[in-house]
Amino acid sequence: MSDWRAARKIVALQRRALMLEAVRRFFSRRGYLEVETPNRIPAPAPEHHVDAVACGGWYLHTSPELAMKRLLAVGFPPLFQICKCYRDAERGDRHLPEFSMLEWYRPGADYRFLMTECEELICFVASELGLGFSIPFRGGAIDLGRPWPVLTVREAFARFASLSLDEALCRDVFDETLALEIEPHLSGNRPLFLCDYPLALGSLARSKAEDPSVAERFELYLGGLEIANAFSELIDAVEQRRRFAEANDFRVRTGRNAYALSEPFLQALAEMPASAGIALGIDRLAMIFTDSHSIDDVVCFVPEDL
Repeated sequence: MSDWRAARKIVALQRRALMLEAVRRFFSRRGYLEVETPNRIPAPAPEHHVDAVACGGWYLHTSPELAMKRLLAVGFPPLFQICKCYRDAERGDRHLPEFSMLEWYRPGADYRFLMTECEELICFVASELGLGFSIPFRGGAIDLGRPWPVLTVREAFARFASLSLDEALCRDVFDETLALEIEPHLSGNRPLFLCDYPLALGSLARSKAEDPSVAERFELYLGGLEIANAFSELIDAVEQRRRFAEANDFRVRTGRNAYALSEPFLQALAEMPASAGIALGIDRLAMIFTDSHSIDDVVCFVPEDL
């Protein structure tokens, strides 16, 4: 019975609730404003491999990103949001089609600033949960001692992959190579920032001034789990429109549907200040802090129980 499975999760869900309280305290103390934006929108951001869920002629958002950036464009202070997001056909030990996301944006910052803020957030939550600088996880412990290691994507391919980064991009096997050959090496006892993704894989990210072929983007790995994705935000509306069109072209070529472009978002980019933003998976973070092996263990119900 699904309800009995839910009953066995009480301890994990209690810890998840304490984790969320700590997350909110962290941002409140730093002057962030908590906001809520609509889950149902007319036009999601076109991305190569992310499919939105249709809902009454509109879509359930895959991220609150477009709406939150529009708030920044009209002068809002640093923002954060904890909300449900939806992505079609995502299911596994680390994936749910409906999941919880923490997203935050800071004007005047870049992705390097967010690396530091990630360290501070995770360490704060660990401390609030009584764990100090060591999180028990899967028979070992994650050492939160700072600073955390940083590895570029190109370095990761050179060190761990059977083909070069350029070959993986040319053959359109970047995601498979990252998942199968590189991520198993990112599961040590230290958090890791994997950064400087190829520009084509950072469709809403600013290019790096000293190397325009890469995006100012990082992903954070804890215990081998990818839990956060961050950018220095692109605020050039012309370039953003071009990237959205390219993503839609790719979607059509690979048998997916194209999405209409969000004109209110593109118009707002002209007024948006230089900013950095990040999306962090709440369910995966709960897996870390509850020492769980599956995302199913940290949510009340999974689709199969409904």
